[in-house]
Amino acid sequence: MKRDSSIYSGVSLPALMLAVMATAFSAPAALAQGAPTDPLQTAPADPVATRAPASPTITISRIRVEGNERIDAASVTSYLPVQVGQTVNDVLIDESVKTLFRTELFSDVQIVLEGQEMVVSVVEAPIINQVVFEGNSALSKDKLRDEVTIRPRGIFTRARVQADVQRIIELYRRSGRISATVSPKIVELPQKRVDLIFEINEGVKTGVSNVNFVGNRAYSDNELAGVIVTRKSSWWKFFSSNDNYDPDRIDYDREQLRKFYTNRGYYDFRVVSAVAELTPDRKDFAITYTIDEGEKYNFGRVTVKTENDRLSAENLERMLPVQSGQLYESDLIEKAVEGLTYAAGQAGFAFVDVRPQDTGNPETRTVDVTFNVREGARVYIDKINVVGNARTLDRVIRREMLVSEGDAYNKALIERSRMFVGSLGFFKDVEITDKPTGQPDRTNIEVAITEQPTGELSFGAGFSSYEKFILDVGITERNFRGRGQNVRARVSWGSIQKNIDFSFTEPRFMGRDVSAGFDLFHSQLDYARYSGYQSESTGAAVRVGYNLNGFSVLRLRYNLRQDKLNYGTSFNCDDLLYSCGNGLTSSVGYTLSFDRRNDYMLPTRGWVVNLRQDFAGLGGDVSYIRSELEGSWYHGFRKDMILSVNGQVGNIAAWQGDSIRINDRFFKGGTTFRGFESAGIGPRDNSTTYALGGETYAIGTVELGIPNGLPEQYGLKTALFMDVGTLGGVDDRLKYCTSTQALAGQCAAGQRNANIVDDLSLRVVAGVTIRWKSPMGPIQFDISQIIRKEDYDKTETFRFSQSTQF
Repeated sequence: MKRDSSIYSGVSLPALMLAVMATAFSAPAALAQGAPTDPLQTAPADPVATRAPASPTITISRIRVEGNERIDAASVTSYLPVQVGQTVNDVLIDESVKTLFRTELFSDVQIVLEGQEMVVSVVEAPIINQVVFEGNSALSKDKLRDEVTIRPRGIFTRARVQADVQRIIELYRRSGRISATVSPKIVELPQKRVDLIFEINEGVKTGVSNVNFVGNRAYSDNELAGVIVTRKSSWWKFFSSNDNYDPDRIDYDREQLRKFYTNRGYYDFRVVSAVAELTPDRKDFAITYTIDEGEKYNFGRVTVKTENDRLSAENLERMLPVQSGQLYESDLIEKAVEGLTYAAGQAGFAFVDVRPQDTGNPETRTVDVTFNVREGARVYIDKINVVGNARTLDRVIRREMLVSEGDAYNKALIERSRMFVGSLGFFKDVEITDKPTGQPDRTNIEVAITEQPTGELSFGAGFSSYEKFILDVGITERNFRGRGQNVRARVSWGSIQKNIDFSFTEPRFMGRDVSAGFDLFHSQLDYARYSGYQSESTGAAVRVGYNLNGFSVLRLRYNLRQDKLNYGTSFNCDDLLYSCGNGLTSSVGYTLSFDRRNDYMLPTRGWVVNLRQDFAGLGGDVSYIRSELEGSWYHGFRKDMILSVNGQVGNIAAWQGDSIRINDRFFKGGTTFRGFESAGIGPRDNSTTYALGGETYAIGTVELGIPNGLPEQYGLKTALFMDVGTLGGVDDRLKYCTSTQALAGQCAAGQRNANIVDDLSLRVVAGVTIRWKSPMGPIQFDISQIIRKEDYDKTETFRFSQSTQF
């Protein structure tokens, strides 16, 4: 590929822009075949048509198009504001030339009149054959290709090249390379095609030699350095992307400092200046923030004013998180606005405008805040438009919306609708925006979605401290035929558990707000190491679910399962008839869920509660009632610091004179109770060290995410945790000596067996968990410290698991 390397070689953005403004845009036809050309030197400064004087009385009898190759003449004439039979003048011909140029399909246009015939001579703009990036190493070609708008087989235009050059330079600037330059070149090819080449000189990466603070008295430099995101460059910060100079990041740091101080009482805090000075070696910047802290303020008078007699100001004031005499915090004002808006909405006023007005009193160092609550004009939804869905049917998205066309506009319901649509998992991004209609009482709603792949053909392999080697093959389609249906087939093969299952779910059965589905499964569980038995289960299930309201769901199910247990040589199943697991289980059950989280994927506020019950004994060989209650509460202090509290309790009780089989009992430990092996807590037979499982459990978990200093894109999250709980309550008949044990000389028949321990004692564990979305798949590490346990418990201080899909 030949090109002219002397054209704008190494030009910077300012120089490039001056060159663009000084150059002209000439016809590619005038260029030598195959000769390299600078695209920014080819456009005339002001394209004016060459034409003969036009008489206003001349009527066009024919329009002839010349010079077109790819674009047919009919398409060219369709763009013209002049048609056959129309009288023309200079103004119309001039407008015709400009119209053709605005299509960006032509690099030159000339119009002349030959009698009553109008001749339109065009030179078609070249077609992009390929876009090439040269000289880049810090940024990949894929990243640059995503940034530019010019694509192969697109139309070449000077303006688009200019815009893309600026985008590339801006991308380098954000990555800390402010001296990067970009030189665009073209190579002409046959048939009006060109190769566009961006020659890039990346320059050196400018780091941050030092971050200084001037004027701070209340907080040290180290404390303030932890508030801002810009970091001092160090050779060992391999993964950091915040240790280079970026003017946009400096502006963000100013805002972070303002939030930090104003949330600690400094009402009149301001950043006087933020100056970045280039070091003498021109490799780094020294950044200095000059601040004026001011004095600490408290809240003074806090009042609510409302123009609506049906909204009591006194009642609204009682809901405020702001109290007189409290230390001033700017975030509390924003929370108060959200709270008042929500309270008014709960009272039936969806159209309220809450505007806080704060007044500082330097003499008393107090801030008076008045919340003015006004009922806004009522607005109704005219149309709801769904855009961006190439595969997913419109109705799949619309049925998740809590508002319909004709409904009153309700911001809270629209925001919750966005969360519902996003929780489908079909879309990378969901945005719901208002589109004015021109009528003050009407608005359109646009639901813009970006689809992502929903099908997955996976082949996974992994290793964990629990399952050892794991092999997983599956196919899943979460948006089958674009109808929102979920289909899954999976085979999992591990050292402890093996599963084959198939499931299908229709989220809107028969067009109603009812989900329905079925499952087929076969599984094998090898618990010989932990509890001395192996089990094999084959069965099927049908299920339906109904959304009671926007926050609660009722799910019903029926399961039919055939179990087969093998105890090996350690047990005589005849002596343990009441705990043998062979037989058919027929059960019906339900799950009642209440979900008030602010986000289903990454909640930072709210709570969720699930109540599950299953009743076995309607046919089959087993009779029991299994009940479980689980709840979680979330509070986010910041994006990487979220507190979650989880509690769960469960019980299984036999009825109709039956007993609870060992494979129906609860086993806790491992991933369900960190710090202990799988089946590591609860009743145990000390003569064999086997876990017996329990009929009652209660476990509570507190987990707090902690910052680890790594950028979010590395997918590494850390958290502190504490698990507290207990498990126990086996059938009393298990606690007495069996005939097999008596023959073995372990105890006397019918007497209490001292080897069976079951005391429902409390266990407590604390530790650190690390979760990493690695390129090989998700990996989790749990490091635990046992605080309280029983001597017979099986503990583990470290557990990890890993799996991958490819």
